Amino acid sequence: MAETTEFELVSPERLLLSRPVTMVIMPGSEGYFGAQPGHAPFIATLRPGVIDVYEGDRIADRIFVAGGVAEVTEARCTVLAEDAVAVADLDRAKVEQQVRDLTEDVGDAKEEADRRVAEAKLAVARAKLEALTGEAAA
Repeated sequence: MAETTEFELVSPERLLLSRPVTMVIMPGSEGYFGAQPGHAPFIATLRPGVIDVYEGDRIADRIFVAGGVAEVTEARCTVLAEDAVAVADLDRAKVEQQVRDLTEDVGDAKEEADRRVAEAKLAVARAKLEALTGEAAA
């Protein structure tokens, strides 16, 4: 049996996932990174993207996160996500509509602060669309 590390995924609302896994691949702000048993400890920020959770040599779960923080130790990986949803639960038509609406909001924003908020939301919506595109290819 493969060695495992404890993985916990927490959103502001609840604990979404807590179980032993063989590896977790996460969308770090500096690029994707993995956490496995015995990993050197570190903390990293996450950008919007997909977390792949491995059991053995297969991906058991694909979860979209809107950003957050990951703490990795030799025995555990904990992700505190701003928002999280299983990729399989994303609705392509709704996400595509969000991208259209938010693109319009960015263009219509009169204040710099409003534009930045709309751009941040648009980045998350585009990352969701990318996750769905990747899902179709997987």
